[in-house]
Amino acid sequence: MRLPFYGWIIVVVTFVTMAIGVNARTAFSLFYPPIITEFGWERGVTAGAFSFGFVASAIASPLIGRLMDRSGPRAVMELGVLLMGSGLLLAPLTTQPWHLYLTIGVLVGSGSVCLGYSGQSLFVPNWFIRRRGLAIGLAFAGVGIGSVTLLPWVQHMIEQTGWRTACTAMGIMVLVVLAPINLLLRKRPEDIGLRPDGDAAPTAASAKPASNIVDPVWAGTDWTLPRALRTARFWWIAVGYFCGLYIWYAVQVHQTKFLLDIGFSSNVGVWALGVVSLLGIPGQIWLGHLSDRIGREWVWAISCFGFVICFAALVALRYWPAMPLVWLMVLTQGALGYGLTSVMGPVVLEIFQGKHYGSIFGTVMLAALAGGAAGPWLTGQLYDLTGSYTAAFVLGIAASLLSAFAIWQASPGKVRAVAGQMHKIASAP
Repeated sequence: MRLPFYGWIIVVVTFVTMAIGVNARTAFSLFYPPIITEFGWERGVTAGAFSFGFVASAIASPLIGRLMDRSGPRAVMELGVLLMGSGLLLAPLTTQPWHLYLTIGVLVGSGSVCLGYSGQSLFVPNWFIRRRGLAIGLAFAGVGIGSVTLLPWVQHMIEQTGWRTACTAMGIMVLVVLAPINLLLRKRPEDIGLRPDGDAAPTAASAKPASNIVDPVWAGTDWTLPRALRTARFWWIAVGYFCGLYIWYAVQVHQTKFLLDIGFSSNVGVWALGVVSLLGIPGQIWLGHLSDRIGREWVWAISCFGFVICFAALVALRYWPAMPLVWLMVLTQGALGYGLTSVMGPVVLEIFQGKHYGSIFGTVMLAALAGGAAGPWLTGQLYDLTGSYTAAFVLGIAASLLSAFAIWQASPGKVRAVAGQMHKIASAP
């Protein structure tokens, strides 16, 4: 009996890791209101702990990329488990803002760069070529499953026993579940004698596989980090990723408090946060699969357009706080916006593929994580200055449009074609 391709085991492990690891950090949105109530700190100061985590992530990201190049995913993931687990277990001891910055910020933030989208994108794309977008979409859909199962449980625990107990429980779960399963990871199929997509090894009699290379000169370059830094494509990706994580976390951190401010109940707030990620499940899978057919640039643009509608709905909600607008905000953010994650790894890999990909991607993520840090912090600051989220949400619309434009300028499809566009290479003169 033929065993399943080991790449799908990688997808399952990543699915579970993302379900717990990403949502352990996302849960800060639920801890945020009771922390403000307990300590009376300003919103910008409190949200700054979450943002400071992105500063820690940005510092760690290039180092994580190098660690991946040298030691592989097991070392990276277990380091992430240790950092995140210890941060969540120490956070309940908080009595001063700097305690929150150290635990939720430095420890959980550094751990999340390993366990989250950044760390997984360093090796999961290696296992697939034709079905790369679909596989990553399936793996990253674990975030949605985790949201609709873990976040309501965390909210219930907060209401019954307080945010400190809920935080401790999440820390224990990270250590007990994620530490053992990530020992199953391998960096690439060749490490265990396999080929991407589970293809059989070529023989002398087999036909030469079709090449997906559009630009042979670019694809044939040995892309080191210094060489990549001298290209316009690298900086366009950096701009696109900065804006992409800016808009993502500007909404994610503040939407619960915003909905409470305009009169919705806490149940609606936690429901909205959970359903966004629930809708992200089919959204990521479908958009990941679609990117294998039409190209990564198109799907990135579609996802950014989802955030444009999301921010516009949030602006309108201040003046018309009705459930149809909440539904629109949730639908476009989850089903469309979350598609960014399914192509984040492939965009960089298909432009800068090679043995230094980990270092290059880790450095690109400096910009992305800087955007993730700026989103919650600047949104909170604009609220503190103006007494309203309107200016911050309008800025989010502008950042969404710039992100789509930047990735279109990077044009991964002009270096390597996705499976659905291979016919254009074959028919080219």
